[in-house]
Formats: sequence, structure tokens, C-alpha cells
Amino acid sequence: MSKLRFGIIGAGGFAEVCHAPGLQSHPEAEVVALCGRRREHARAMADRLGIADVHTDYRELLARDDVDAVTIVTPNAAHAEQAVAAFEAGKHVFCEKPLGLDPTEAERMLVAARASGKVHMVAFTFRYTYGVRELRRRVAAGDIGRPHYVRLAFSSWGGLRPDWRIGWREVQALAGGGLLYDMGSHLFDLARFCLGPIEETCGVLLNLPRERPDARTGNPRPVETDDRCRTLFRHSSGVFGEWLLSRVTPPHGDNAYLEVAGDQGALQCSLSRGNVEGLRVSRPQAPSWETLPLPEEAADGAPHALGIMLRSFADAVRRGAPDGEVDAPFEDGVAAQQALAAVRRSAAERRWASLAETAGAD
Repeated sequence: MSKLRFGIIGAGGFAEVCHAPGLQSHPEAEVVALCGRRREHARAMADRLGIADVHTDYRELLARDDVDAVTIVTPNAAHAEQAVAAFEAGKHVFCEKPLGLDPTEAERMLVAARASGKVHMVAFTFRYTYGVRELRRRVAAGDIGRPHYVRLAFSSWGGLRPDWRIGWREVQALAGGGLLYDMGSHLFDLARFCLGPIEETCGVLLNLPRERPDARTGNPRPVETDDRCRTLFRHSSGVFGEWLLSRVTPPHGDNAYLEVAGDQGALQCSLSRGNVEGLRVSRPQAPSWETLPLPEEAADGAPHALGIMLRSFADAVRRGAPDGEVDAPFEDGVAAQQALAAVRRSAAERRWASLAETAGAD
């Protein structure tokens, strides 16, 4: 059986630590081309990764007959144009989250994906951790009774470290948002993945005014995107949720987690790229947290979710469809994008905002 041939659009750090090695770890996949804006930089990365060809224009990569599928790992502002062009060129597409800058872009990408008949997936990494999948299974099996509350959190001093530098994620026009877009898209997807559709949100966004050196030029420039977000939300099922994200405050206890509470107990799992895995349970009659078993591979200390995710995309391309139990097609990316837009509307207008009113707008 011939190998699947992949191209990677984007030559940043995550292409090197996730997309390329993840695909290359699949026995039936090979990466034949890498696209980056700076040829010398892309060529050096391609040499380190054993990738033969380099392009500086993604359209050249998409025109190749020897590329079956592409992954997109570029700034958020470029996703829509590149994904639509890839579908029009007959390629399967795996795109980093969030899909675009707003629901209109995300929905345009979904329309193109459906019209192409090709596989489409979003990079919601946390779905591929052992803890999240086991938590989801236990919730569905009724292990904690009827769910009524979900909580997610991530906090760190990252945005105030002396060595912190401004990249594209701190530029509003390129990223669309800071932690809201970077991590909030993950958290909304996780809540929906485990507990079903979300109907409305109420959020607050904070940007801490400051300047930091630009990662490329070294010149000081303002941090434009949000540093702290707090959001309440309600699922269609009636389950209530909240999450807190911050890169300007200290972590407390379990720094990154997903917790679901029901009328017979609560489950909590770690959130990471797989390098930190854990699942535990607490019950009304036994409040102390009890550690639950996970597969042996969960304890390897490696960011294994990255490789699992990219191998799952290769499997989906080979199969002709995503795995409905874990993979996130573009429909899930659109749902997350609508939730992000609802938070922005809520924060601007100081009210609860429904996802329905953000569809096709931001």
C-alpha cells in the first residue's frame, strides 16, 4: 500500500514539535513538503525533519499532484484563505484552532470543506489525552450520576516573565484574541465534547497594558490581546459551566484541569499535551480525591497527545472520514468559534450572549 503524502503549511515551532513528527510517526504517512515565508528558515527546518521540498508560497504546495493532504499551522488570520484554497485543490485538511478570526470565516471554511468531500479536522489536542477520554467515557456511563456543572482552568505567570517576547499571538490582527482564542477555543470544545452543545455565555476579558520586546526585531511594542478571561456558560442540557484563563497571575494547585460534577460525584482530569496525565474522583460520601487508573502509556511523561492527534488525521485520510468518537471535524471548530464570539459580545455589551446570535458574525 502506497504511503499518504502530506504537506505542511507553516514553518513555526509547532510545525516542528507537533505536525511534522506526528505525521512522520505514522507508518503509512510521509511529509513531502514544507511551506514557510522565509525560505532559509524553512529549508533549515526541513533538513532537520528530513523533508525534501520547501515552498514559500502555499499555492505552489497545493498545486502539487503528489500531496494528498495538508496541515495548516499558521497565524489564525491566514487559516481561512489557506484552508479554502486547499479544499479547492482537492486536499484533505487538518487546521490549527481556532478555525478563523470569527464565525463568518469559520463557516466559510466549513462550506468549502463539505463541498470538497474531503476529510477536515481541527487541532483540539486535549481530546487525545487518556484522562479526557476516560473522563468522557465515565460521564456518559453515569459514573457520577447526572452532570450539573463543569469547570475548567489554566493560569500562569507566562505573560509577565522577564524573558517573554511578543509573537503573532499578541497581535490582534493576526490572532483575533489572546488567551480567549488560544486556550478558550480548547476549553469550549472540551466542554462540548464531554457534555454537548453550549447555548449561551457571559464573559469578561482583561488586557494588562504593557510593552514587551518583539520576538523578531527586539523592539518594544504593546501587548494587544487579552491576558485574562473568565467565562460562564450554559449547555443546552442545562449543565452550567465556567472557566478561567490567565497568563498574568500565579497558578494555584492543579494548574490546568477539566472537572465535571454530578449528583453522585465529580471527575477531574489534567489538561496537557499528554506529558501530565491524571484522573481522579470525589464523591459526596467520600470527598477526598481518589486517583483512578489510566493506561500505562499515560505515565510516559511525553506529550503523546500530539502524535496521537496527527496519526488520527492520517488514519482519517486513509479511511475517508474522521473517527466520530474523538476527532473534531470543522463543525466542531465552528461551534467553538461561535462560543468565542459570544464571549466577546458578552464582554463588550456586559450581558449574556447566545451562540445563535453570533452565527455568521462577530
